[in-house]
Parts: sequence; structure tokens; C-alpha cells
Amino acid sequence: MATRSNSTFSVLGSDLAIKGDIKASADLHIDGSVEGDIACSSLVQGETSTVTGAIKAESARLAGTVNGSITARELVILKSAKINGDVFYDALTIEQGAQVEGRFAHRDAKKAAAAQPQAGKPELQQVAS
Repeated sequence: MATRSNSTFSVLGSDLAIKGDIKASADLHIDGSVEGDIACSSLVQGETSTVTGAIKAESARLAGTVNGSITARELVILKSAKINGDVFYDALTIEQGAQVEGRFAHRDAKKAAAAQPQAGKPELQQVAS
């Protein structure tokens, strides 16, 4: 039985196809295909893997195909990766040859954009006549 520790990990082999969201407290290695959102501590994606959905991880190392947004503190996109979606990161490494169709934004910029409408709202002032 897996415990909540950084020393455990789960592997989804290349023969697996999963439809549904995945939430893992352990590290996750995916070689198969996933149709759904993934949330985990650390994600390693194999070259033959396909993910259709959003990925949220503290660290992610992507080598396969991703169709969806990616949010990670530390993100490595390997040369075999094909990403179709927006990427939000704190630290980013992209190998030459990787294909990305989407926008890149630092996670601080994402938070600032979410707070922008409230911060930029003008206040009404009454003028004495």
C-alpha cells in the first residue's frame, strides 16, 4: 500500500487508456493515454503518452502529447513533446525541437491577471459644488 511520502510513485503503462480525472498524492509516471485532468505532485510523461486535459503539478517533465493547459512550478518540455494549450510555470526548460501551440505565462502573471479587475476598478468620488 502506498503511503503519503515522496518516495512512492505510480506508473500507468503504455497499454493503459484512462477516461476520467486523476488525482495522485504520489509522483506519477504516464506512458499510456489519459482523457481527463491530472493533478499530482510530480509528473513524468513518456514519449508515447497522450494527455487530453489540464495538468497541474509541482514539477512536470513532458515528452509526449498534451492537449490542454499545463500549470507547474518546475516544468521541463523535452524535444519529443507536442503541447497544444497554455502553459503556466515558475521555472521553465524547453529542449530544442519541442512543439508548443499556446501561450506561456509566468504563474505570478496569471495571479496578477486574476486580481487585475478588482485592483484596477476606479472609485467614485463626490465633488463638492
